[in-house]
Amino acid sequence: MDYRALVEQVIKDCLKRGAEQAEVYLEDNRQLNLEVRNGQVESIQEAQSYGLGIRVIAGKRLGFAFVNDLKTENLKKTVDRALQLAKAVSPDENNQLPVEAGETEVKGLHDPQLQTVAVERKLSLIKEVESLALKKPGITKSDGASYGESESLILIASSSGWVKSYKSTGCGYGLGVIAEKGEQKSSGYESCSRRYFSDLKPAEEVASKAARQAVEMLDPRPIKTQRAAVILDREVAYAILGGIVQAINGERVLQGASFLGKRMGQKIGSELMTIIDDGTREKGLASAPFDGEGVPTQTRTIIDRGVLKGFLYNAYAARRAGVKSTGNASRSSFSELPGIGPHNFYLAAGKTSPEEIIRSTSRGVLVKEVTGYGINPVNGNFSGGAAGFFVENGKIVFPVKGITIAGTADEIFNGLDLIGNDLDLNQTMTAPTIRIKSLQIGGE
Repeated sequence: MDYRALVEQVIKDCLKRGAEQAEVYLEDNRQLNLEVRNGQVESIQEAQSYGLGIRVIAGKRLGFAFVNDLKTENLKKTVDRALQLAKAVSPDENNQLPVEAGETEVKGLHDPQLQTVAVERKLSLIKEVESLALKKPGITKSDGASYGESESLILIASSSGWVKSYKSTGCGYGLGVIAEKGEQKSSGYESCSRRYFSDLKPAEEVASKAARQAVEMLDPRPIKTQRAAVILDREVAYAILGGIVQAINGERVLQGASFLGKRMGQKIGSELMTIIDDGTREKGLASAPFDGEGVPTQTRTIIDRGVLKGFLYNAYAARRAGVKSTGNASRSSFSELPGIGPHNFYLAAGKTSPEEIIRSTSRGVLVKEVTGYGINPVNGNFSGGAAGFFVENGKIVFPVKGITIAGTADEIFNGLDLIGNDLDLNQTMTAPTIRIKSLQIGGE
């Protein structure tokens, strides 16, 4: 199907029927999912889906409708539906579609070989990772292994006269295992996701890490409630970023629902703290040449050495705020209007190794798992359950479970006194190992 000709015709139909501005967002997606347990294939699922969403503006009123059947008569009905819905809402002077015609060159988004890799090879990979993990000392059961991949075409057309498109792929696999000792049970999980199949980690590396996570948490001991250093392993350090992402959402800022809303240009944290939002990284899992409404992506410093420098905006929120869109319109499906979200969002790496961070800690907790953890984007408070290791005199001494950690964003941001050099940019929201010099740790 000639998608370009199709969306151009839909735009013409929108304008012919009374729209002053129109946008068509089309998505064509193929997905494959595989699951095995104890060496047996449990499921193989492959699906192809496509559809488009139509946004129209008439008299400063916005209407939106979508369809997943691209027959001509259905497209015309969807255009009419979008225009009917526009008539039913109040006018808003901020309803205006982006006009940017350019896009950012981003390399490595599409693996042309992904679909040619045989399903049998992908099944073999997850069977192998499960088999290797079950051979590790202390591992008694598998919680299953899985593989998933997607291949997408995104195309956006605008009444401003441009059509933009790109292809992308993503694939990944992982497994869960259980270690047992007497009445104790401890689980471990590890996964790996990449744009290209050939870039996936070897099965041995994934299996070893999942097994180690399960075994090392056996025989935990209780600790007393105390204030001490908290080291967040890089696998969970991203947990502090979720609240930041929500707090820098331009829509939240406009609503007064962000603890960072009035802090622009102010120092909010340690000079070691620099946070980047990068939509242009080669092979980045959240990279793209343009955002969910066609605005070119960019690399932006959100927090620069502790100073808040920017918020995230789509076109609508940007007009309300009197600024330009930052290229952060997020769209998870053709059936949804654009929201606001980050691209590859990360805390910049420091110069200290994780081992050095532990050695320099006289007393504290190395957190390896978190539950219900995150900074509240409205008031900046945070709390949650955690598990990991007690650290004393620069050494890991025993595992701990069932502890809680609580405090404020101010304590976290200004308490960052060591940042690791182990940043993994193959994740979409990520941070290196970090140390917060003192937080409240709840134990016995």
